[in-house]
Amino acid sequence: MMIYKNIEGYFKSLTLLLIVLSFLTACEKDSIYHDYENTIKEYDGTALQYLQAQKNTFDSLLFVLDRLPDLKDSLNKKDVTVFAPTNQSFQAAIKNLNIERKAQGKGAMYLKDCDLSVLDILTSRYILRGTRTTDSYAPFADGLNLTSIKYAYPMHIQYNKLNASGFVGGGPQSIIFSDPKGSIFEKNWENANTNAVNIKTLIVGAALAFLAPPICAQDTPTPYEHAITDGAQ
Repeated sequence: MMIYKNIEGYFKSLTLLLIVLSFLTACEKDSIYHDYENTIKEYDGTALQYLQAQKNTFDSLLFVLDRLPDLKDSLNKKDVTVFAPTNQSFQAAIKNLNIERKAQGKGAMYLKDCDLSVLDILTSRYILRGTRTTDSYAPFADGLNLTSIKYAYPMHIQYNKLNASGFVGGGPQSIIFSDPKGSIFEKNWENANTNAVNIKTLIVGAALAFLAPPICAQDTPTPYEHAITDGAQ
């Protein structure tokens, strides 16, 4: 019953955070992407090794994966596409969560305190079966429905090319990563934008995209981290 309440709280929490995330494309400046070139970057290692090699970037995600050994192992041994939240996103989420908890007279809560079942369910949704870069999504005008590595939870991926000046190859690519929440109506979906897409590993195929906060709102958490921390309440 407690797990059910936590998950129910997670779904309720997502809407507010995703409204903030909608500022992502509006906040980005053309100068940031000057001379940007749309190429697939390759990493000679596994998805897990890539995350571990990015110092001070994915420590929080790696901490969560340490608590979920099956999921962690999948990043070394399976063909997956990972939508990876950064430290900055986790920090903003926990900060906002604890502001709310303090206002409610509750003590601080951190990732180490979160229910493992909730962490497993939520984290699984951001690791999808198969290796896909933006080239896989671009031909589908309406996007693609893909399932999570565990629990077969459906997520929707929509290719998006931003408009700005000074680009090589037509502008930066991003992906709108959505949780349909069991609805066929897009107005009910919860969306997050990704950046730094098209990083492909050479040892056990994997593709990575990063769920990061908007450049002009550095304290804005992604829906994933807020869902995890909110689920711990």
